[in-house]
Amino acid sequence: MAEGFLKKMLKEKIGDSQRIQVLSAGVNAFGWPATREAAEIMKREGIDVSGFRSKRLNEELVDKADLILTMEKSHKDTVLSLFPQYAHKTFTLKEFAGETENLDISDPYGGGLKTYEACANEIKLTLTKAFDKIVDYILEEEGEEGEQK
Repeated sequence: MAEGFLKKMLKEKIGDSQRIQVLSAGVNAFGWPATREAAEIMKREGIDVSGFRSKRLNEELVDKADLILTMEKSHKDTVLSLFPQYAHKTFTLKEFAGETENLDISDPYGGGLKTYEACANEIKLTLTKAFDKIVDYILEEEGEEGEQK
């Protein structure tokens, strides 16, 4: 859901959503489609996830990323345990948004539609808080490397 929301925000707020690429990946992802609940929430938001398939996190993805934002601290810890050399660009979304307490956005998997709605609202709120910082961070990295990310 975070990938879909951020892509939509980029398109609405800066127009050129191709300048910043957004990709989600998971430690336990195996090419699954979005859950029925996630697809319903995203449809309500005008975001089509019918072609979405989860991707497994790997070093190539982590290396190419300018910024890695996780939904939970345990996800961040996993990324850092697998790829400690990328600690400088790995944060929880809430941490990047400036929060210092309760850095997790709970995984709604296995919950009902209300659980997914609560999760979606928390993601949108946090992305809204972090949006300008995300864009500035990525564009700064792009400028330093002289290529689009």
